[in-house]
Amino acid sequence: MVAIPNHHFFQWVNQLRDSGYEVVWFDVTDGGPKSNKIKWVTQIKGWKLKWNFPMRFWLKKNIPIVHNIIQQLNEKSIDKAFSKVFNCFKPDIVHCFEMQLSGFPILSVMKKNEVPFIYSSWGSDMFFFKEKGITKEEVMSFFNRTNYLITDCIRDYIIAKNNGFSKEFLGVFPGNGGIAIDRFKSKKSIKRNIVLIKGYEDGVGKASIVLKALELVSKELLKDKKIIIYSADDVLKAQIKNSRTLSNLSIVMHSRYKFISNNKLLELMGNSCIHIANSLSDGMPNALLEAMGMGAFPIQSNPGKVTEEVITHDKNGFLITNPIDVKEIADHIKNAINNEKLRMSAQDFNINFINNHYNRTTLRPKIQELYKQVKRVNN
Repeated sequence: MVAIPNHHFFQWVNQLRDSGYEVVWFDVTDGGPKSNKIKWVTQIKGWKLKWNFPMRFWLKKNIPIVHNIIQQLNEKSIDKAFSKVFNCFKPDIVHCFEMQLSGFPILSVMKKNEVPFIYSSWGSDMFFFKEKGITKEEVMSFFNRTNYLITDCIRDYIIAKNNGFSKEFLGVFPGNGGIAIDRFKSKKSIKRNIVLIKGYEDGVGKASIVLKALELVSKELLKDKKIIIYSADDVLKAQIKNSRTLSNLSIVMHSRYKFISNNKLLELMGNSCIHIANSLSDGMPNALLEAMGMGAFPIQSNPGKVTEEVITHDKNGFLITNPIDVKEIADHIKNAINNEKLRMSAQDFNINFINNHYNRTTLRPKIQELYKQVKRVNN
């Protein structure tokens, strides 16, 4: 498996635990220490530097220009490092997660062999590839070597087919391998008082628009509500501080750069009356599925019509049609807070829907079977 160090990736990998597979993870970024979340996996780390010289971090902090020059000479290339690992383990299957970060860097090596190659699209991988500076020719070249495709939504399978993918589609699966539902942490709708907001403000994520929308919501509606922003980019702090309306609200921020456990996040979702996430591009958001599974009423952007695969507007959530329309989002927040009956109905529907379609326990044998299927076909 080839991927960046990522919580969703670790969750996917753990679906294979005790299944009889020998799993090797090549950390394509070589970032940080080995992960305690997948201790049972052989983790390829420490491959990037030819020499881990003394005072490297001091140099990076104090004389970055010199550090960068040294790094260019001191770093091994990804394809050479991966080729060495590939030749050492002689894998039956190679599975990469995300195209630009994990797929392209190993493509030259994969073109020299015929080992079955699985690609899982993530997030904006397919929908936003042109905006990410990837050409259609590059995508088609990648798909020319890709034998199997997994997506987290139907939309991205269609986009892949339109851009040269013609091999076998293994199906739609959540990027984290499924949602672990804990009904005991899920409060009844009338007892929930948290408005939970995903705080990405990174060019694609548009949490700042959600905060502007909150300024249009009356104090009366929000007076008993606690607003929590998770995975928050630092720029939102200044936005809140500089807004008289926002600075007077009860807002708690959890930085994007400080770890919050998935169990803690799920507990927050189980106490939230509303979950809001707004972006210009995404795949099927894992956070959305988790929020729905924990009973929070979703207000979610719908790039490329992906979110409407799980949300029917005005039935089990609200779809944001224009992610930069402050008034539209404000109206959705007002309507969601005012409509207790709709939120109660949506809570029951969503918990059952996620349990039936995205339950981690149910998906585990299906994910394990994917690799057996690939192995059987290629024996």
